[in-house]
Amino acid sequence: MTTRILPAVGDPDAARSVTTLLSQLPDAEPAAPVGDSTQLIDTLARLAGEAIEELPEVVLVHERIGPVPALELIREVSLRFPAVGVVLITADASPGLFAASMDAGARGLATLPLSYEELANRVQAAALWSTGVRRHLGTGGDVFTGPGGTVVTVTGAKGGVGATVTAVQLALAAQASGYTAALVDLDLQTGDIAAYLDVQFRRSVVDLAAITDISPRVLSDAVFSHDTGLALLLAPGEGERGEEVSDRAARQIVSALRSRYEVVVIDCGSQMNGANAAAIEMADTAVLVTTPDVVAVRGAKRIVRMWDRLQIRKAEETVTLVNRFNRNTEIQPPLIQRITGTRMSGTAVPANFKELQGVVDSGRMHELDPRSTVKQALWALAGELGLVKPAQGAEPRGGGMRGDRGSIGGRRRKGGTTSGGGRK
Repeated sequence: MTTRILPAVGDPDAARSVTTLLSQLPDAEPAAPVGDSTQLIDTLARLAGEAIEELPEVVLVHERIGPVPALELIREVSLRFPAVGVVLITADASPGLFAASMDAGARGLATLPLSYEELANRVQAAALWSTGVRRHLGTGGDVFTGPGGTVVTVTGAKGGVGATVTAVQLALAAQASGYTAALVDLDLQTGDIAAYLDVQFRRSVVDLAAITDISPRVLSDAVFSHDTGLALLLAPGEGERGEEVSDRAARQIVSALRSRYEVVVIDCGSQMNGANAAAIEMADTAVLVTTPDVVAVRGAKRIVRMWDRLQIRKAEETVTLVNRFNRNTEIQPPLIQRITGTRMSGTAVPANFKELQGVVDSGRMHELDPRSTVKQALWALAGELGLVKPAQGAEPRGGGMRGDRGSIGGRRRKGGTTSGGGRK
């Protein structure tokens, strides 16, 4: 049996050494090394999207991989791709690290400097385990083996541009179409999702921050089940407690949510911290909301550049949504695209706050009139991002859902969204 191996090694010299040893293993098919954690997750997600059988049996994670720490990366790979055996390569052979790596989901530990015999044994053991899991899952019927649910983050170019309204409506659209959906408030100091949906709940994302192994039961205790069917994970009532949610905690929380829900929408607010930066890095789609004015567009450009400098996300991997769109303004979507370097959504949300004022003031955002042009635009965006199931018998780009007249767009077109922000 051929064993496919994907090394994740950031250091070029270490990568050459690992590749040389792997090429000597019998029946081994090593892939070209990936240089960082983001590239590893992206590669595995792409392969899993083609077919589970395309995933490598073994992934080797070097201790100095970055930017995500090795143990956190192993935990994420194990949660998202449970049929892949992960082996940690490290110079530390202490019992403490061995136990920590096993807790994170590794199937073995190979010590540096690498020896042929040890590497062969660890790879073989991980490959046998992976094969056994895939054989079991192949007869498991409804066992979920894909890369996990879709994660979408929504970030505001500055405060007040409509990021929370966008996040709420995207989640509602996904839930209404038949997906299991979670809405997370990672605007940790000033999150307002609870107010927008008239929710009073004492638990929040902070309750999960100190838990190293988030079980389904622990997660369900922290999540509020809304009348709409949405699962809500709220921001803390005391803003200063947001500092308790580290980037490591955020990664574990997002991974746990992704493994349980088909769509996870995260409101990241407009202030960057380690927690929402980690969520944006992990997201399948990052939406940046701006309004067509100089201050907001300047803020959008600043955020995009910061994400690029911190290696959180590239500009071309970000989708910008124009809220409060008006054809008479000087700043139009094509100009915003040139300034930010991002992809523009094919939908722009019209400037019509009167439609929102009643439901915002009453905390009943989920009762927004289906005839609302704002709702129709945001639900069309949900369709464009692939967050909704097309209604049975409906055309790919049309129709309402469950009697709701809010329009749903089709799934995102291959190769990205269109560059023109306005509706023709």
